[in-house]
Parts: sequence; C-alpha cells; structure tokens
Amino acid sequence: MLRDIFTRQRQLINHFFDKVSLADAEKVMATILNCKGMVIFAGVGKSGVIADKLAKTLLSTGTRALSLPPSNAIHGDIGIVSNDDLVILLSKSGRSPEILELARLLKKRGVVTMAWVSDAGSALTHCTDTSIILPVEKEICPFGLAPTTSTAVQLIFGDIIAVALMQAKEFSIDQYALNHPGGAIGKMIAQLVGDVMLKGKDLPLCYEEDKLEDVLVELSNKRCGCLLVLDQQDKFVGIFTDGDLRRFIEKNKGKGFSTKMGELITRKYLYTTPHTLTSQALELMEQERKVMMLPVMEEGKLVGLIHIHHILSPCYQPEFSYTLPSVSS
Repeated sequence: MLRDIFTRQRQLINHFFDKVSLADAEKVMATILNCKGMVIFAGVGKSGVIADKLAKTLLSTGTRALSLPPSNAIHGDIGIVSNDDLVILLSKSGRSPEILELARLLKKRGVVTMAWVSDAGSALTHCTDTSIILPVEKEICPFGLAPTTSTAVQLIFGDIIAVALMQAKEFSIDQYALNHPGGAIGKMIAQLVGDVMLKGKDLPLCYEEDKLEDVLVELSNKRCGCLLVLDQQDKFVGIFTDGDLRRFIEKNKGKGFSTKMGELITRKYLYTTPHTLTSQALELMEQERKVMMLPVMEEGKLVGLIHIHHILSPCYQPEFSYTLPSVSS
C-alpha cells in the first residue's frame, strides 16, 4: 500500500513540475524582488500553515516577511499591512470566503496582492493584481478532499522561490548566521572553531624523535584519533592518525615499532584557524580529503585540534581505543 501511495504522490508532484509556468514563476520572483516593504503570506486552513512556514523561511533567508491569518486580518490585524507590502494569498480553490474577503479589503486599501492557486478558474485570480497557477491534478487523499498534494506543491514552490531570492540577493552564510543563531543550524553556522577545539593539555602531542612504541599510550589515552607531532623547537611539523597506525601495522606485520615518528608523519597537512566557522571547517574535512580532524593554526603556531565530532556533536567524546601490541625493548 505504501509503495503505491509513494508512486502516486511522485507522479502527482511530477505533474506540477511538468505543467507549472516558468514564465509566471519568473514574474513572481520579479514582483517579490521589487517589493519595497514586507512579503506577507495569507492562507486558510492547511494553506495557512504553509503560509506561516514560507514566511518564516523568507524571514530567515534575507527577505522581510510575515504570515497573516485572514480571520485575524479582518478583525484588526490588517492594520499591519502598508502600501509598500506585497500580500501573497495561498488557496487551492481560490474560493474560500475568508481569503476572498481579505483580497477585497486589501484591494480597497491599495495593497498589491498576488494569488497562488491551483484552480485556473478561481475567483481569487480575478481579485488580485497578479497570480500563478500551481497545477495539481488531484489530491493523494483517497477522497480527493484532504489538502495533501496541493499543500505539498505550495510548499515546494515557495521554497524554490525562497532559494532563488537568496541567490538573487547574494545572501551570505554570515547573514544567515546572524538570523539563525539557535539550534543545530545556528551551532553549525555561528560557532567558531576556537569555541569547540581541543587545546592545552588535551592535545595529543609527541615529538618527531619519539619512537612509535613510546607514543601509542598518548594516541590511545587522548582519544582524538591522531597525534600532533612537534620538532625540538616545539614547532608543529605533521600529523599521525589512527589510520596511519593501521596501515603501518598491516605493512610491517606488527614489527618496526621503534621507528621514529618523524619518519611516519604526514607533513603536508590540511589545517584551519580558530576564527573559522565550524561549518567551513566541516566542509574542508568532507570535500578535500575526507579527514576526520584538523590541526588549528594561528600565526604559524599550533593552537588546537578540532575533530568532526566536536562540530556535529560537541557533547560527544569519540572513543579511539587500541590494543597496544607487545613490543620488545
């Protein structure tokens, strides 16, 4: 049953993409971009829920917006609307009395209005300045009544417009960070590497003259998945990871643990800075070499270490444990 419903909904959503007018969508974009005031969404019932979501999405991505329930608007809240605003009215049928009454009152006040409807012959398109048809073949609801596919289409179209507005306005991640400081998104885009990196005594350090057998305890105890290797002047010269250890063991069949670290380290390493956004550090980890950790450098000096788990889950302490091999003295 679920497979059939998935298939039907995919077909219905594809119908929307196949039939929607790109030219009309461009006009919607242009109208919103030219709006000097706020973009106000209004809808009744389930369309009202979508209106509220789209207003919040635009608001957090650089476009001043709010949602205005029609029932509240006709009982005083319409006073928030100015002549510089654009009001977008969402309705599948475009025949709801509340939405039609709001459109009439807005027209009387000289406010620019736009209808997003799925019925090309709806009354609402005749009551607004502009409109776009969001094609819906039918609802996925077995009775064809519950707003399901139609609200999905409203949401899809609204989110596409929101992303297009972000690009048109060259909305930056720094601006997004200012608008969205809370929750997991806020953490990812607002916090700096220096806020979550390991430093001081928590760093897994060793020297390039140290033997591998002598630093395995440090590698295990610090549970960072790597060692940061220094020269005799305490300058950072390279990194040795748990992956390097596994490859060394496989290649040498459990021998050679008296090898000096300077012969084993990676000297061409990626690094970040304490003033870098953790989201940017994560992107560097994932896109460049698929690494799990980055040394943190400032003015040529090692100041910390950041692990992917510090970014994705700061409360999580990764467990890196090793069964130390028996080595002869």
